[in-house]
Amino acid sequence: MSPTPAEALLIIDVQQALFDPPPADAAAVIGHINALAVRFRAAGRPVFLVQHESPQGALRAGTPGWAFAAGLQQAPSDLVIAKTTPDAYLRTPLEAALRERGIRHVAVCGYASEFCVDTTVRRSAALGFEVTLAADAHTTHDKPHASGAQIRAHENATLPDITSFGHPIRALAGASIAL
Repeated sequence: MSPTPAEALLIIDVQQALFDPPPADAAAVIGHINALAVRFRAAGRPVFLVQHESPQGALRAGTPGWAFAAGLQQAPSDLVIAKTTPDAYLRTPLEAALRERGIRHVAVCGYASEFCVDTTVRRSAALGFEVTLAADAHTTHDKPHASGAQIRAHENATLPDITSFGHPIRALAGASIAL
């Protein structure tokens, strides 16, 4: 029997500017993210806080909007990764940091379900990681075509159907993610 894959939690773009005004179920989603992060830390698994930054505007590094959202709990052991695209791996040290730690499985949560979360889930699988989307711990704002809750449900239903990467993508409630 092979050992359980080493796991890490990727918290994507839970930042003040992106949560003001709040996206769908913001308080509950942050609560689920915090609970998941507590479990990962307690199990000795790394927690990565991925933070989007732009050269100007509300997500410019160092601005109040760029800071992590109110209510997101952080720990000194958390690793912060800056990114500039929806892909948490593109031009960042994330992949190297995961490989150095022997990570083979990532759990992904955060903002925005259909953009940065979706892209990072797909890229994780493409890089050979097993992926669990924390189904109740990602969110987005309402769009003209669908509510934030509908978009989250769509991502939870469709991402696990992608099998061509050769590594599973699962969507599970945060409390159901086994460590």
